[in-house]
Formats: sequence, structure tokens, C-alpha cells
Amino acid sequence: MSTAFVVKLLDEIQKIMCDNRDYLIELDSVVGDGDLGLTMSDGFKAAYEKVMGIEEKDTGKVLYTAGKAMSTAVPSTMGTLMASGLMEAGKRLKGKEELSNQDITLLFKGYLEGVANRGKAKVGEKTFLDGLYPAVEALEEAIDTDESLESAAKKAYEAACKGFENTTTMIAVHGRAATRGEASRTLQDPGAAVAMLMMKGFCNLF
Repeated sequence: MSTAFVVKLLDEIQKIMCDNRDYLIELDSVVGDGDLGLTMSDGFKAAYEKVMGIEEKDTGKVLYTAGKAMSTAVPSTMGTLMASGLMEAGKRLKGKEELSNQDITLLFKGYLEGVANRGKAKVGEKTFLDGLYPAVEALEEAIDTDESLESAAKKAYEAACKGFENTTTMIAVHGRAATRGEASRTLQDPGAAVAMLMMKGFCNLF
């Protein structure tokens, strides 16, 4: 795999965010200000369009460039978090022109840590991390046991779906939802839905 794989990944993610824009708006309108669908569709579209057709072979630079474009296009809280994920993933893959399956795991681990570090959040606090963390764990386990990337992507998506569903057992710690206290427990977290959709986009590559 080369840089082209990452560009295709960004394309699939921006497509799925655009397709699910209204779904994310609906989810976010319950616990936030309802702009998540616009932020994610506009942000990932900007990230993809910045690097489509790019001649740069360093995958890390491509991801970082995409992240910078996203941060400029959607400078909201969630937009900044997602852009930080892309930029951290870029740092992890700096200098890589050919990617192994392990490098794909590294990409998503970097994304996870970039978001966590920027947002000062932890797993279990009803955020994007609760969708992506189980997906990264499942991806890493599958790759470490020499499963195909297609199989690993499917398992990662399934884990993200379960992670999203599991947010209905958590009390929100961050954002507007946190003001609801115990009443936030049964609500689905829109951020975790974004993680689920990202992994769906990953699956769509195969």
C-alpha cells in the first residue's frame, strides 16, 4: 500500500459523512447544537480535496496536510478534534511511503491519541473515543494474528458499532450533554457515531 490508500480512505470517509449528514445532525440536536453533520461532512471533504491528486509520497505528510486543511475549514470544537487526529496520525507515519498492515493500525492509534490528547478526554466518558478505542483494539488484534486487512477492517467496524451502542450506558462528562447528569446516560453519543462511520468508510475500501 502507498499514499494512494490513505487518500482513498479519506475519500470514503468524506463520502460517508456526507451521506450521513442528516443522521448526525439529528443525533447532535438531542445533546448538542445540531451542527455535527455539517462539521463532519464539510471537514472531511476539505481534508480529502486538499490531498486528492497529491504527488507527495510521504504518507505522514499527506495526513498532516489533510488535517491542517480540516482545521481551517471547520474550526469548531469537534472539527479541531478530528483535525488533530489526522495530524497526529501523520506524525506517526512520517517518512512512510509504503504501508504495511501494522502501519494502518498505527494510523488509527495515532488518530485516537491525537483526539484524546487534544480533547483531554478518556475512554468511558461518552465521547468519540468510546467508538474508536474498541475499533482500534479489534484492528490491532486482528492484524497481530495475521488476518487480512479486509477482515480486520470488518472487525474494527463491528467493534465501533458496539462501542457506539455502549455509550447509552455512560454518563456524559464533556460538552452540553454533561449538564444533563444522570439523564444523559441513555442518550447515544454523536461523537461515537462519527467513529463508527469512519470505520464504515474504512470497510468500504474493500
